[in-house]
Amino acid sequence: MSTPPKQKIRVLHVDDEPSFTDLTATFLEQSDDQFAVETATSAEEGRKKISDRPPHCVVSDYDMPGTDGIEFLQKFREEHSNSPFILFTARGSETVASEAISAGVTGYLQKKSGSEQYELLGNRIKNAVYAQREARRADRQEKLMRITELAGESGGWELNTA
Repeated sequence: MSTPPKQKIRVLHVDDEPSFTDLTATFLEQSDDQFAVETATSAEEGRKKISDRPPHCVVSDYDMPGTDGIEFLQKFREEHSNSPFILFTARGSETVASEAISAGVTGYLQKKSGSEQYELLGNRIKNAVYAQREARRADRQEKLMRITELAGESGGWELNTA
């Protein structure tokens, strides 16, 4: 018996530092072939990419010109209320973390030096996407069970011709 192929995880990484988004994309894609990372260097560019093809998960910086990561998250949540959104920021503080949690962020991770941060980010992305997929599967299963129950209550009869 063969195992089913892994589903791709489309990630949009939004950060105003192109070299950082490129490094993050390279690390994630090389660490696991499930990841397909697209990048954007502003919240506006990120919103356009989301409207064209919503990713499975958004990873965003907090401190960006024009719009910060929390404002970007709030706009994202208007149309994608259940999709994972991870705030990945160098400007970490309890205030920012609290604000992010209140706004509905899926995960909060502070940028640090070293490759461990990318491993942690990759794990958080996978866990968030898997949890969302499992929740959708459970919702579909529940709907199917309700339909089956309704169909079962419709009654029936049997004709015996013997």
